[in-house]
This record gives sequence, structure tokens and C-alpha cells, in this order.
Amino acid sequence: MKLHRFMNLNGKVALLFMLFGIFSCQSFLDVAPKDQISDTTVWTDTGTADLFLNNVYSGIPGPFNFFDPWENYTDNAMNGVNGLDSRVLYSPSVYTPSNAPNWWGQYANIRRANLFIEKVTASTLPDAWKKPKIAEARYLRAYYYQLLWTAHGGVPIITNALNQNKEGDAIFRARNTDEETYKFIVDECAAIVEDLPLKAEAGRVSKASALTLKGFCELFWASPLKNTTNDKARWAVAAATNKQVIDLGSHSLFSNYETQFYEDNNNNIEVIFAKQYLGGTALGSGKEGLWGPWMVGGVQKAYGGVDPTQELVDEYAMANGLPISDPASGYDPQNPYLNREKRFYQSIVYDGSTWTGAEMVMKQGVGSRNATDLSNTNEATNTGYYLRKTLNPKYAINGNNQLNSGSFIIYRYAEVLLSYAEAQNEAVGPDASVYTAINQIRTRSELPALKAGLTQAQMRVVIQRERRVELAFEERRWFDLMRLKLAEKNLNGTLHAMKIEVVGGKTVYTVIPAPEGGKKFFPEKNYLLPIPQAAINQNSKLVQKPNY
Repeated sequence: MKLHRFMNLNGKVALLFMLFGIFSCQSFLDVAPKDQISDTTVWTDTGTADLFLNNVYSGIPGPFNFFDPWENYTDNAMNGVNGLDSRVLYSPSVYTPSNAPNWWGQYANIRRANLFIEKVTASTLPDAWKKPKIAEARYLRAYYYQLLWTAHGGVPIITNALNQNKEGDAIFRARNTDEETYKFIVDECAAIVEDLPLKAEAGRVSKASALTLKGFCELFWASPLKNTTNDKARWAVAAATNKQVIDLGSHSLFSNYETQFYEDNNNNIEVIFAKQYLGGTALGSGKEGLWGPWMVGGVQKAYGGVDPTQELVDEYAMANGLPISDPASGYDPQNPYLNREKRFYQSIVYDGSTWTGAEMVMKQGVGSRNATDLSNTNEATNTGYYLRKTLNPKYAINGNNQLNSGSFIIYRYAEVLLSYAEAQNEAVGPDASVYTAINQIRTRSELPALKAGLTQAQMRVVIQRERRVELAFEERRWFDLMRLKLAEKNLNGTLHAMKIEVVGGKTVYTVIPAPEGGKKFFPEKNYLLPIPQAAINQNSKLVQKPNY
């Protein structure tokens, strides 16, 4: 499974781009010097050197040409088609080191970053140009290590461009510890902040990018998975870094939650770091034709690759701001889509809603091809819902059409507010700044402010719900399930769907187990993905994760 990647920077499309899957099956290290171009060609000119840096950017994983995105590996969604890795390998937890999803292919990207850093440092290029560009490369290297660390724990830290032809087996390294890997990432981010601009070009790294990556890793380090003694000092560190991003003043919430993901709003005021796409080329996004509603107006518009679960739908509050579990919320299980919060209508295609101007019908027995697929026989929704969020209706054309230029937003300001609120609540409790951060997000979605007087535990529940809803379908949920150790609960059992029938002229809604929606998660091993067997076969110094 491999995806086209690109960077469109300084008004130019990179001449070089890589083909990498989100979970690459590449070898442990790309040790052949295939990407080495003559020094006289690259490292003596800022233009060509910058193109090489664009190539380092191009390795950033993005899910928009991928039929089975990482959200399907969580409790937020499932793929509408059986046979995909999220359903047949990950959900039942039957994967092995030989076939597990993994991020080990990021070492190829790390090598390119190392090569750029080495060559530019040694070059005679102007110092004023070199300093920020080296900082960008160090950020990208840290970001790739973050992907490795959050998935695999401690990994070998390599900061030079290895060459097996010259170095032989000396290129193979043992794993660094979990803490060493974490510290490498956050120390790199701290070291480069002052060398980066406050306002960066589209797709480039800024001060906020570095601090946000640092703050996210610190949040991960402070969370129950890594912080087994609940050391509040770790939470305080994470809160302080996310507060630094807030205090920069370079970002704020975009006015429209729904359209911030559309190409017309690329790189808006909320976007801190994003992967760029170029529609109409091999570097365009095809998510609408891969993830969106299957049959629309009698025509197949997509493969239904992302079906939101009932578990996620139940997290959306009512318009009055109360969760549906609150007796005062006004929620009616036999009219479940009435008076829900705005983000629900901006994120979910449900029975009776419209997509590209056509009514979507998920009811049983009325001849609709979108009726909830109770036996998993075709691409119709398995949950009673289709995805709307991030999808641009004008690109609802079946398949990987590669027409959309909308960016994949990796970090945005709303997540910074949520991360600050969580870390501050855990460090000192729900002070006024926690309320302020959360209420900013709620206000954008026309929800009332939180009531005063919440306990720390009550605020924790609010923050986790806000984070899940606000960041749904942005490839953030898996990280939260792991770091908060929620996976052993939420990924064990069965995901649910909505069955809708017309009985005696009345519509009846029944929550049922989703077809083939069972999940298993073994906490003694599954909080870390295994090291690929191919990497261990190549490098005898690597030691496999426990219980694999």
C-alpha cells in the first residue's frame, strides 16, 4: 500500500517525491546511496538545495489516497468493506511482526533529513539561509521519530546519513530507550525554535510547529501509558509548552469548523502544520472517492471507506451543550438526530441528511442501497452512517480521483487548546485558563460555555469528549487511545451501528452490534506495535517488543 506524496513550496512542486505507505513495508534502513546527487549540483545553490529539502518534506505520511486510514483502527470508524487490515488484522489483534502495521519506513525519511543536515552544514551556502533550513530538516527528522516513538517505543536514534557500502554492518544500531527517544525529539524541537520563523510559507515549519510537536510529545509522556506514577510535573511541562504556542499569537481558531479543511482555506490561521496536496495531478487527494458515501442519487460516488461508529455519534452533545446521557439534555433515542450540536451535522452523514444534494436513506426495507449493511455484503455503510467531515462535496467522484488540493492538517490550534486544557487540568486542576481554552472551542460550534464548579475528574471527562469530537477523522484518535490507556476498554468488545426500520408507519431506531465489529486488544503487548520482522532479520541488535 503506497501513496503519492508531494510538497508544493515556494510556488514550486518538488522535483523529487517519494512513494511511501502510511505503514511502509520497507527495510529497516535505506542504506543504498540512491538519493545522493552530485555535491556540485545540489549543495552549492540554495535553489537546488531547497528542492532536496522539499524531498524531505515529501515523505510526510498523509492518508488521503489510502482506502483504509488509521481512523478505522480506532473506535471512531470502521471500513465499509471487509478484507482490509484494520478489520482482519488489527481489530481481532491477530497481527504478527511479519504483517503488522508499522512506521519503520520513516527511517528512509530520517536518512534524507540527516543527509541534508550534513551537506548543508558543510556547504558554503549563506549562513542566513542555512540556519532556518537546517532547523526545518531537524524538525522533520523529529516528526518522523515521533511517529516511530508513539507506535514502537524506544527506537535506534540515528543522526548521520548511513552508508552500508562504506560502513558495513556498523550501520546497524540497537534500540535507544523509550525515554532517550522521547528526549531526543523534545530536545530537538527546543533547540530549533529560535531559528524558525513566526510565520512560515505554506507547508513549511514555523516556531509554532516546533513547539506543538514538542508539546504533543510531552503530553504523550505525561499520559498514563508513559507516566505510570502520574508525576504531575510531567503534566506541567506539557501545559507550559502548549501555553507557549498560545502566547505566540500566531494562530487562532478559524471561523468555520467545517470548511477549514477545504482547499480554499488551505493554510488558514488555525493550521500549524500540514501536508500539502495538488489536485488534478498524481499528487492530488482522492479521499472523497475513497471514504465518502457509497451510493448517492443512484450513482456510486465512493467506496464508503470510513463509516463512523455509534460510539462516536453518541459523543456528540445536544445543541444545549449537554451530553445525550444527561436526562436534561432532551435527547430522544427515537429521534436521535434532532437538536444535536453543530459539529455532528458538519461531520456525519446520517439517515435523512443530504450529500451532494441527494437525500441519504439508511432505513431497512425501503429499497435503499444505503440501508445499513447488516451482513457486510457490499460497500453500504456497516454502521448506519457515512463520513462528511473534511470531505469536499465537489470532489465526490468514485475512486482515488486525486482531484482535491485540500491539505492534510497534522496540527491545528484547536488541538493546542485541548492539549493545554488537559495538561493544565491534570497538573493543577480546572482553573480559569482550562475553562477559557475549552470554551473557545465550544463557542465556535455554538455550544454554551461550561458550567462553573467542575471537579478535576468531571473536567477530565469533558476534555476527553471534546477532544474526541473536535478532532474526529483527523488521525488523532489512535494516539489518544494509546497514551490514555483507553484502548484496553474501547478496543475490546464490539462496535455498534444503528438499525433503522419503518414499523406501522413509524420509524424505529435500534442500536445493534455492527456486522463484524468485534475488537480485541491485549494490553500486555498491543500498546506498542511490534518491530517489523524484516528489520530484525536485517539487524541482529534489535530486540522485539514483549509478547510478540
